[in-house]
Amino acid sequence: MSEPPASDAKWLKLVAGLPATVDLETSARECGALKRRRNIKDADSLLRVVMANAVGHLSLRGTAAWATMQGLKLSNPAVLKRLKGSADWLGHLLAEALASRMPVEQTPAGVQAGVGYRVRLIDATTISAPGSHGTDWRLHVAYDLEEMQTSAVELTGGSGSESLTRFNFQPGDLAIADRGYAKALDLAEVEARGADYIVRTGWNATRLRTESGGDFDLLGAARDMPEHTAREFQLTIALDRGEKQLMPVRLIAWRKSEAEAEASIRRARKESRRHGKALQPETLEAAKYVFLLTSLPPDEIPAEEVLALYRLRWQIELLFKRLKSLLRIDELPNKHPEAARCWILANLLAALLTEDQARLLLDSPPSAPRSARRRPLAVARPAPRA
Repeated sequence: MSEPPASDAKWLKLVAGLPATVDLETSARECGALKRRRNIKDADSLLRVVMANAVGHLSLRGTAAWATMQGLKLSNPAVLKRLKGSADWLGHLLAEALASRMPVEQTPAGVQAGVGYRVRLIDATTISAPGSHGTDWRLHVAYDLEEMQTSAVELTGGSGSESLTRFNFQPGDLAIADRGYAKALDLAEVEARGADYIVRTGWNATRLRTESGGDFDLLGAARDMPEHTAREFQLTIALDRGEKQLMPVRLIAWRKSEAEAEASIRRARKESRRHGKALQPETLEAAKYVFLLTSLPPDEIPAEEVLALYRLRWQIELLFKRLKSLLRIDELPNKHPEAARCWILANLLAALLTEDQARLLLDSPPSAPRSARRRPLAVARPAPRA
């Protein structure tokens, strides 16, 4: 049997990275990507065209020319039509690839104490259409820090808000997120699923109350803190406007150095000018601190360790930098919503396949086998909640 051409061999190796559960032909047909097979006869050829356009950053004309060189006679309008019709299919392929990365769902009784948390970094980034000065798309991502891979993705329009409830948390998960996720009901939902969180908050992002339900002056309580010191408070958060439902929460305050505080104040003033909003004095005062909300028990994990865990959030920022600088996922080639969605999802699929290849290097010698390596960030986890 003759060997396939080098280009085909490379393509087959790439497609082999998809989960074994994926059937390209069946999924393309069921998702409506191959309603008509004119010029493109099978799902494999369609996926090649889509990936060439997205990952290759080809224009419609460039994609049509490339396809013609491969023996597929496609016009510019034909390419656009294929891209528009493939968005749901690429979404399906991406979902299958992500599903293969999720661990088996555990019950609280099945979670062992002391084995460490599964740290999941949560954030979102924005994508704009050509010529747009606003947010047309928002990409919501969960990043598994131990596995060093993306574990969940949701693509919404520009109005899709940041929320922890977009992700499926399990007992033993530790969600780490920036201040856009400091929403009382969302934090309550994370706890209800048996997971924990570390979320940054602003001075007025949540209705903080004392343990007895009285008023709490956050800035006043932190004002006399020395530089580079931490202080924590046992508080409650109001879950409803009537403040009849209060959820216990642990708040940790960190005082920045003068240089760090001045840099934060400059950024706050720049943002206010960009958005045309007046700065409140409290915002300038709050820029001197880092405020964290967490459900982690103080007797198990001290404030300094919570702060160290939160600093790991930078890893998801690096993920976004890779997506935008290497795959250039923020450089949409056209404005059509379905074609743009297909383009974004195809690049995300390529990113997952690249992560899988990177993991092969991380798991290979001279490292010890994964089963023999100590779990990173194996913060002792207390017994599951009753």
